[in-house]
Parts: sequence; structure tokens; C-alpha cells
Amino acid sequence: MSVDVLRDVLQSLGVTRDEITPEARLRADLELSSVETTELELELDRGFGVRVDLWDAKDYRLEELAELVRKARDRPRLDIPRVPAADRYRELGLWRPETLDAVILRQAATRPGAVALVYGARRMTYGELATAVEGAAGRLRELGVSGPDPVVVQLPNTIEYVVLVLALMRLGAPPVLTLPSLRAYELDRILELTQATAIAVPARQRRADHPAMVAELRGRHPRLATVLISGGEGPSDLVRLCAPEPGPDVPPPGADAADPALMLLSSGTTGPPKVMVRTHEDYGYVVRTTTEVAGVDAGTVYMAVLPGTHTFTLAYPGILGTLSAGGTVVLAGPEDPRRALELIQRERVTHTAAVPGLVAQWLGVLRGERYDLSSLKVLQVGGAKLDPDLAEQAVKVLPCTLQQVYGMSEGLTNFTRLDDPIQTILGTQGRPATPHDEITIVDEDERPVPPGEVGQLLTRGPYTIAGYYRDPEATAKAFTADGFYRTGDLVKLLPDGNVQVTGRVKNLINRGGEKVCAEELEEFVRQMPEVAAAGVAPAPHPVYGETVCLFVVPAGPQPPDLLAVRRYLTSCGLAGHKLPERLEVLDALPVIGVGKLDRTALRERARSLESVNPASGR
Repeated sequence: MSVDVLRDVLQSLGVTRDEITPEARLRADLELSSVETTELELELDRGFGVRVDLWDAKDYRLEELAELVRKARDRPRLDIPRVPAADRYRELGLWRPETLDAVILRQAATRPGAVALVYGARRMTYGELATAVEGAAGRLRELGVSGPDPVVVQLPNTIEYVVLVLALMRLGAPPVLTLPSLRAYELDRILELTQATAIAVPARQRRADHPAMVAELRGRHPRLATVLISGGEGPSDLVRLCAPEPGPDVPPPGADAADPALMLLSSGTTGPPKVMVRTHEDYGYVVRTTTEVAGVDAGTVYMAVLPGTHTFTLAYPGILGTLSAGGTVVLAGPEDPRRALELIQRERVTHTAAVPGLVAQWLGVLRGERYDLSSLKVLQVGGAKLDPDLAEQAVKVLPCTLQQVYGMSEGLTNFTRLDDPIQTILGTQGRPATPHDEITIVDEDERPVPPGEVGQLLTRGPYTIAGYYRDPEATAKAFTADGFYRTGDLVKLLPDGNVQVTGRVKNLINRGGEKVCAEELEEFVRQMPEVAAAGVAPAPHPVYGETVCLFVVPAGPQPPDLLAVRRYLTSCGLAGHKLPERLEVLDALPVIGVGKLDRTALRERARSLESVNPASGR
């Protein structure tokens, strides 16, 4: 685009100033009104397909803006599934012409001395964060990293992780956020799908030698040119790269709001990971809305204890929401429950998010030890269904509001509200974060079920993706023809709009035509005093096809036997076809991601068992 074309655009909008010269600044010289500024943003989007945030702190000269539009139009872009209602979401103001990194770094202009990040004894202010992000972007570009090529990021919760993610957003090189637990098998698939040209890993974590693993992967993925190592050597050392020091130069923004901000991985237990592309527009919307729902503001101190590469910790509202609001993020890990409680006490944490298993660990420590947790205002619990008994214990022991969070990386997220009645907080998984989320509950034939009946939850909305990246087969299975995402979750919609999650479609056991919901049975078994944890999976049977195999972790030295379990469940009023016909005792249940039960592993283990006769006692 030339300055002459931009001048014509301004004049078509009624801007007839004599000073429309290449050096003229939009605000200082042309004195564009708020209406004219917004109209210019919309016209650049409509006429040239470029989303520019003209409300940013930068006051563009016309020649700068023309060059920015030209580069944006010429820049290569990733081919991502398009949301059909995108234009409507923009017209409604849900999607804004701003990038997530720009929103966060605005805080440096207004409160540069406020603490943004805490990690151990280290503290980084918003001013230092802006310097670190801009410096890292310049240093990354010198290493050959540029947009739109994705970069796999497999880092723990550290300052370097946050700086790197924001710097990659600045470059337009979307970070592919990968759980630290993934290994070569999963990373092979991720690298193949994303065609990433760089990867960021720790030198070593939990006995895993990441550099050795990456060296092996590079032999199979020649595009993987750059390896960034936290604790490495030279310019690719992440500690040096992400230091709050100016870089060689500050590269111009490499993305606009419609471009990918980051890539997430499906957290399901079926098959290899699937990749989801989130744009600055749609992810920015969910960050803003969840920040409001969770009561996060500039006074918030948020402890990120679950992996920051998971969207629950990153954006519900998590790290990005807290930084967008000007609050402080305390970076930690889930390994030591005492360490987490010490951090809440020391840093005066106000908000945090946990999975049910972690909450149970904290409550276990608090039975015998005392910590000052009076600063804690909100405990979000999600990632897996929260047992009502555990929820009640948490409410009694912790001096804060419990907020149930139920959502998925593909889009929809539900929250109980901070002012909900206690019965709603304990007994439901909340309601959609925004009024623009569309949900419907359907039966096996995808016909709407009557109100109050259990069915599969389908959803679409302003932050639900339209499909998986470069995976049309998975997209066809997961999305309906009219754009609804099949969550695979069985839920009941209550009259007040809240949902109760009852199980998973794929976790139904078909025992001779009678369906058994694994989660329902697990919830009953967990109430037995002899049981610490329980998991249910289908076992093969020559007559019924499938029967119920129960896996338990005993609470004491003497595990319950099958007969005792069946008698207990019968006393609870469960139907006979729901009773387990096989009992296996384990030291621990297999888990994935942020503590979800690994049902694939349970199913494989159950399938390996020889067929059993009903109630054989084996």
C-alpha cells in the first residue's frame, strides 16, 4: 500500500485535513476522532484484509501505517480453518483488532514498576517484561526464527516460558504449546503436523534428557533448524535470550489480530495429539471474558501451579488474563503441595487453579500443618470432574470462593459464578462464560433431548475453533456440518442454565445393550472408605460383549474384594448391570496432562484381561 492509497482511504471516510502527508501522525497531527479511528480500522480490514490496532500506544505516521499494511498483505499466512461467523463477531465487537502481546505490554506504559512475574527469588516488572519480550524477539530473529513458522514450546512454568511465548507472538511465529510430559512419539506427530522450524526445551526435567530427544527428532524433521535450550550455551540459551536486556533491534509486529496467536494440543485420550490454532481475536476474547468472570484485576496475584502450556492455566483467565489486567503471576509447579501452600502464604496469592487431585493433596497437608492462606480469594478447579465430597471439604477448609471450571481447548468454557449459591458451586460445572456461546444437548442420533435429560454436549461460538489444523479427518469426526463441536461429554442442562457433567460418550460401557457410565460408577466406588481412587473400563466378554472392569487404588493395606464392592453398590441402589465383574488393584491410576485419568491406558489394560463370567469373583 502507498501513502496515496491510504490518503484516499482517509478522504473516503471524511478525513479532509490539509496535513495528510507521509510524515503526519494519526493522533498528533491529523487529530483523528475515536469514530474516525475505528472507521479506519474497519476499512483496512474490509478493503485490505489487515487488522491493525490503532488504539495502541504507538501513534503511526502515515508512511509507517502504509508500510505495515503492505507487509501484512504480502506476509505468508498459515492456512487455518475459518470460523463462519467471524465477520459477525467482529461487528459485535467481540473480536478486536489487537494482538495479545500488545495488550499485555501496554501495562509497561502505565505501570512499568509493577511486578508482572515471580519465579523463586526472581521478580520481573512490567517494564522489564516489555524489554525482555522486545529483546527476545530481536534475538530470535537473528537465530532465524520468523513468522508464520510455528515454534514448539515444551517448557515448565518459568519466566523464560512467558517471555518466549510473548516474543513469538510479537514475531508472528505461533508457539505450539506442548505439555512437558510428552516424549518423542507425540512430538513426532506434532512436528509433522505443524512443520515447526524451532523447538524450545529444558536441558533436563524429571530425568528426561530433552536435548538428546530433540537431536533424535531432528534426524526425522529436517525443517527443525533451531533448538532453544533453557540452561544451554551460546545465543540459543533461553535464560540469556529472554533476559530483560535490549536486543539488536526491535522487530515490527509480525502478526495482526486475525493471525494465529498460538497453537494448542487436544488433551483427549484417543489417538495422537490434534492441533488447534487460536487467533489473537478469538483467544483474546476468551481471555477478556474469563478475566471478568474470575474477578481478576490489577490487584490479583495468580499462582500458576498447573502446566502453563495448558489452556486452563494459560487463559481461563490464567497467566494471560492476569497479565492483561496488570496483575502478578507467581510461577510454580504441581510437584510439591507444601511448596504451593508456602507460595500462597509468602506471595499473598489471591487466585489459583488446580485439578481435583491437587486439591486433595493440599487438603491432606492442611490436616496436619498450618499455613496463612487468608489472602486466597478464588480457587478454580477443573481439568477433571470435581467430586462433590471433595468440593465440600475444600469449601470448609480453604478461606476462599470455589469456582468450578469445565471447558476444552477447542472452545467452550463454563464457570460457576463467584456469587452463585453454594449448592450450584458444589453440584454443577457452571454455565457458559459468555451469552454468545451456543450449546445444545443431543442423543445418539444428534437429535435434541428433552429438557433435563442427559445427552452429548455440542457447542459453537466466538472462541470455539472451526476445525483441527491440517487434519480434515479428525475435523469431520469432531464437528457437525453446521459448525458445532462434538465435545464427547455427557451432560444435563439444568433450568438455571448450569450444566452437570455426567460422563463421556466414549466412556459408556455397552453390557449386552445396557449402558454403564464409567464416571457414575467411579463416583460411587470412591465413597468407600477402603478406596483412595477408582477407574472403570470395559472388559471383553463372550456373551455380553463388554462387562465392567473396576480398577482401585486401596486407601489402606487391605483392598476391598469384588464381592464387598458389589454389595456396597447394591446397597447404594445401583442396577445390577452396573456392578463390576472384574476387580484389579493398582498402586496408582494412570493419568495424562494435568491429572486426567488416562482412560486409553485403562481400556488397554482391561482388554488384555481374559474374558470373565459375570460375578465370577475374579
